[in-house]
Amino acid sequence: MKIYVDADACPVKDVIMKEAGIVKIPVILVTSLSHFSRTENPAGVETIYVDSGADAADYRIMKLAEKGDFIVTQDYGLASLGLAKGCNVLHHKGFIYTNDNIDQLLQTRYLSAMARKSGQRTKGPKAFTHEDREKFREIFKQKLAEFHDR
Repeated sequence: MKIYVDADACPVKDVIMKEAGIVKIPVILVTSLSHFSRTENPAGVETIYVDSGADAADYRIMKLAEKGDFIVTQDYGLASLGLAKGCNVLHHKGFIYTNDNIDQLLQTRYLSAMARKSGQRTKGPKAFTHEDREKFREIFKQKLAEFHDR
């Protein structure tokens, strides 16, 4: 099992690396070259750089991920693909994507895009909070424990 992180805008990379390190599950951060860093990763963490093009990180994650792996992303499209492949998909704000909620999330995204295209203003996502971070930490630890104990 591995954990793939759509890392360009992920605010919980530190939480993922720490908690995955405790249970010795490899973490792969997939990010665009525009976020290149010479900082060394902790043990068990690898960074894969991709072109800065739209969805390049998503395509790489889907090429690498296997059934049972974890994917952390805020991208509903990537979440949908990950679920179809049998992956466990989490949002950094602490909710789990499921086959029961992904269609509604994709529909909402589509309707918002159509509204913006027609000139309407739509609300963006709420700011990431400390409570969101802690909610993610708890759900992530719970899910890792479930799969680590198997």
